[in-house]
Amino acid sequence: MLSPKKTKFRKQHRGRMKGYASKGNQIVFGEYALQAKEPTWLSSRQIEATRRTITRYVKRGGKLWIRVFPDKPITARPAETRMGSGKGATEYWVAVVKPGHVIFEISGVQKNIAKQAMKLASYKLPIKTKFIVKNNIIT
Repeated sequence: MLSPKKTKFRKQHRGRMKGYASKGNQIVFGEYALQAKEPTWLSSRQIEATRRTITRYVKRGGKLWIRVFPDKPITARPAETRMGSGKGATEYWVAVVKPGHVIFEISGVQKNIAKQAMKLASYKLPIKTKFIVKNNIIT
């Protein structure tokens, strides 16, 4: 599963997922992509499950790019712990995804295969997504 090797700070504030993605909202590497329509935190487990679904469906053909990386630590306190005594330990890592952000890109496969792979992949994600095609491709 994805997680950073090293971070500047061990714990982060939760922050807000306000507004639309201004960066990472265009197809850059592939021909087809899966774009987020809602804000969310994508955990490293969700990203990995989605990646597996896509690669299995395309039978390891084509090239896949993961455009998000879980670099935000989410902390949790142990169960039945009294209040106080600081923030909990890092439990898992998430990627902050805003509406419009491209999550996965794929190329080297036919459009109908890419569309079906992204549809199956979207079932693994906790948000609504959209299948998009690069502008200069005519099919």
